Amino acid sequence: MASNGDVDIGQLTPEQQSALEQYTQVTAQDIKDAVPLLQRSQWNVQIAVAKFFDGEGPDLVAEAMAAQDDIPRQAARHENLQESLAATRDLGIRPLPRARPDPAPRIVPQPTTTHRPPLLLAILFAPFNFGYRAFSTLFRTFLYIFAFLPASVRPRALTTSMTSGWKGTAGRRMLMPRDTAARFKREFEEEYGNTSLPFYEGGFAQALDLAKKELKFLLVVLMSPEHDDTESFTRETLLAPEVVAFVNDPANNVVLWGGNVLDSEAYQVAAEYNCTKYPFSCLVCLTPKEGSTRMSIVKRLAGPLAPPAYLAELQTAINKYAPDLAGVRHERAAHDLARNLRTEQDSAYERSLARDRERARQRREAEAAAALAAQRAREQAEAAELRAVQREQWKRWRATTIAPEPEPAAKDVVRLALKMPDGGAGRVVRRFASATTMEELYAYVECHDLLSNSGGGAEGEGDLEKAERPQGYAHDYKFRVVSPLPRVVYEPDEHATLLATVGKSGNLIVEDIIPDDDDDDDDDDEGEED
Repeated sequence: MASNGDVDIGQLTPEQQSALEQYTQVTAQDIKDAVPLLQRSQWNVQIAVAKFFDGEGPDLVAEAMAAQDDIPRQAARHENLQESLAATRDLGIRPLPRARPDPAPRIVPQPTTTHRPPLLLAILFAPFNFGYRAFSTLFRTFLYIFAFLPASVRPRALTTSMTSGWKGTAGRRMLMPRDTAARFKREFEEEYGNTSLPFYEGGFAQALDLAKKELKFLLVVLMSPEHDDTESFTRETLLAPEVVAFVNDPANNVVLWGGNVLDSEAYQVAAEYNCTKYPFSCLVCLTPKEGSTRMSIVKRLAGPLAPPAYLAELQTAINKYAPDLAGVRHERAAHDLARNLRTEQDSAYERSLARDRERARQRREAEAAAALAAQRAREQAEAAELRAVQREQWKRWRATTIAPEPEPAAKDVVRLALKMPDGGAGRVVRRFASATTMEELYAYVECHDLLSNSGGGAEGEGDLEKAERPQGYAHDYKFRVVSPLPRVVYEPDEHATLLATVGKSGNLIVEDIIPDDDDDDDDDDEGEED
């Protein structure tokens, strides 16, 4: 039965297993944390995903059950007054239930949608649209020119919105979250100088996800340039050296995100986080005791505060929730270590399996090559044996077709003295008809041993007469006939006659033809001897 941690997946219904698979594919959360969250969401995947990214709100059913459990029971009757007073004192010091921090929702600004008018209305109002654009362009040109005039003669009512980008409320169009954050940082530095505050250059949702992923504290600072305390709070508290050092200290694990409530994203954050007074700061972090994925607001700071009080509030909240984050960080490290170990083991197993497969493949290839070599050797041996049989049959047949030796008194004959190879018949002297071809001479030398064993008769006697020419066999001679002085090699030509090639008489030598492979073997043997 499949299980993961303390959760037995086999006990889930098919619908619950399907919901668990969809949820883990979207959130990549561990199964031991995903199953309780789905159970609290009544196995609704959409609600569970929303709780994972936006944080879990208060569970009314669980709180009601907890309230029922917390109903004080009637104390039992005691035997004396001292025990009654002790019981009453014990009931009076019972700790109050821990207050749950408010959830920190994930704010994603929705893009503005522009509605195009119908085509007929667009055509009717086209002249007015062109006129408005021309007037706006001309008016902005004059505003740009007036911005360079001296302050004494410059129309203040026309140029105030252009010269105060941080505090100006006109002309702020909605941008993407990253561009909005870059604009806030640029305007903040233009207003208060180049500061060392590490504002996160991204949207609020990205900053919240970063703090959740890396288990850090997200410090949200919302400012309203129209508020009277904004400038004093920024210069005296936010830009105080001790506050800047606290935010930049890596040991505090703080991610700083700031926003101008004149922007759409910061305004939505202020509305969702119940911001009622500016300047507003809040500290957000993961609260594993409230839920494995819940981001909560652990501290709210509204209104101007002195730097020591501001730092004390932040440090108190961080010290309170830092051990919980450290425990989650340690658990994640253990999970990562176990996952890396499993990955390394799987990788080692895959490599070992690949080596075994490679060895098996090489063994199969070697066996196949050996079988193929054995088959080829067997075929070559059978072919050589068949050729040897056909060669012997051809010699027996060819011996019966050789013309007999002419009589001693016959004319038009060619007398040849043939020196056979070593181990042969030695020197053979024979007469041939003058019209005998060179191929006939080669055939005589080839079949000389058969002719000698049969009594030397030209007709062939006994079993030579029974031999037939083998079908599909082409005979090749393994020797050559040469003349010693001058050295001339005579080929087995079927058209050249002995009289025209050799003459009336001659001394010829029969030489064996040594194959090239044998020559190479002889050369190798000589090299090894040297």
